[in-house]
Formats: sequence, C-alpha cells, structure tokens
Amino acid sequence: MSAIGRKCSVVNLDPANDLTSYTPAIDLRDLITLEKIMDDDQLGPNGGVLYALEELEQNLWWLEEQLSELGGDYVLFDCPGQVELYTHHSSLRNIFFRLQKLGYRVRIYSG
Repeated sequence: MSAIGRKCSVVNLDPANDLTSYTPAIDLRDLITLEKIMDDDQLGPNGGVLYALEELEQNLWWLEEQLSELGGDYVLFDCPGQVELYTHHSSLRNIFFRLQKLGYRVRIYSG
C-alpha cells in the first residue's frame, strides 16, 4: 500500500500469532495473551484462541479506541486461520459486524 502512497496499518487479531513479519499497529496480545489464558483456565491452544476472541468481543471498546487513533489509514486485520472460528463460533462474525457498523468495509481474503 505504501508503494502507491496509501498509509496502511495492520491489526493482529490472532492471539497465537507470535511470529509476525510485521509490526502490528494494534495487537490483540496487548489486551490478552494466549499463554495467560492457557495457564489461568487450563485450556489448550484452540480453546485459548476461542476464549481470546470472546474476550475481545466483550471488550470491543478497546479495539474501537485503538482504531480511532489510526485516523484515515487503510486497515488490514490479520485473523486466526482456523476455519471453525468462522463456521462454528460467532465471536469473529460479531466483531466483523461491529467493524462494519463503525464504517469499515470488511473483505475476507484467505491465502
């Protein structure tokens, strides 16, 4: 995006994504970490990711506040890759709907 003169920020919504090739402008791991969830609640990695997304859904004010600081940037959301999070669970869907209500045009790319 910067090559065509557009400022872009990346938001990491994957709590298990600890080896990013980018520096996220907003990182879910600043709200809650997978390690803490797994230790505190005796959950495995998949249950921990579900818990983290439910926590974000319940605290969307945190994400909205962080997004407001990005101004007019284009925003890319890096989301977890487990298909079950989209087909069998509602938290990500509800987060996407909220983002749309905030004026974001949400498009999903799986690559």
